[in-house]
Amino acid sequence: MSVPVDLVPDDPVASSRRTSDNPWVQRLTNVALPLLSLVVFVGIWQAAAASGIWNQTFVPYPSTVWSAFVDFSTTHDGVRGYQGYLLWEHLYMTLRRVFAGVVIGIVLGVALGLAMGTVSWVRSILEPWLTFLRALPPLAYFFLLVIWLGIDEAPKVTLLALAALPPAAVATTAAVLAAPVGLVEAARALGASRRDVIRDVVVPSALPETFTGIRLSVGIAYSSVVAAELFNGLPGIGGAVKDASNYNNTPVVLVGIFAIGISGLIIDGILRSVERRVVPWRGKI
Repeated sequence: MSVPVDLVPDDPVASSRRTSDNPWVQRLTNVALPLLSLVVFVGIWQAAAASGIWNQTFVPYPSTVWSAFVDFSTTHDGVRGYQGYLLWEHLYMTLRRVFAGVVIGIVLGVALGLAMGTVSWVRSILEPWLTFLRALPPLAYFFLLVIWLGIDEAPKVTLLALAALPPAAVATTAAVLAAPVGLVEAARALGASRRDVIRDVVVPSALPETFTGIRLSVGIAYSSVVAAELFNGLPGIGGAVKDASNYNNTPVVLVGIFAIGISGLIIDGILRSVERRVVPWRGKI
């Protein structure tokens, strides 16, 4: 007995595959879901502020934070932004410090990771020190850096570099050690030198995990920016957050937190885009 076609249930797997194959549906989903989560978050925030359970100093209304954002970003009543600097100027100084520290930390971390992954005695010497440094919170050594380097830019950049170095080094070391033994032996059998093996086999196979370490390094350095800007951090988002917290100025603190988080999302998106272009073979071999 034949079953009418319109009564046969759709295959859920095939249906989801058809949906995922439609680029417009996929793009709409990628945009709609984050927007929906944002609307839900703002709704919960508004309800919490309106409930009266918490004082407005602790949980201000979203509209109050928006007003603080507008004031932070413009000149109003003769006052320019916050502490004489606009929001983008604070953000620029923070990003400049993060960029300098991250570049130094990642370059040193990747170089150390490559050395530790290819030379066992180097790994035996450096691995305990990297583990020790990775376990330290930034504030544990920031005050020492201030004593050594003063309160200008040097301790801030150094702290961010020290925060970014261990993840890059550890990820690169693990990636180098996980290089396919078969490919390494095949390259050696074909007459490749140790340098050729590292350049043509080890480094390409390690790049995907190395990029993961780089993304972690950027995230950890960015999360340390408030600590880095504790002293003489103005202009700077972390400095503004710290200064506003001294006066219980919660709206400005929230504006600074959102600025750090949103810019961090943008930076991570840029890194993922670069990774897709530099390491197109990730997940395919």
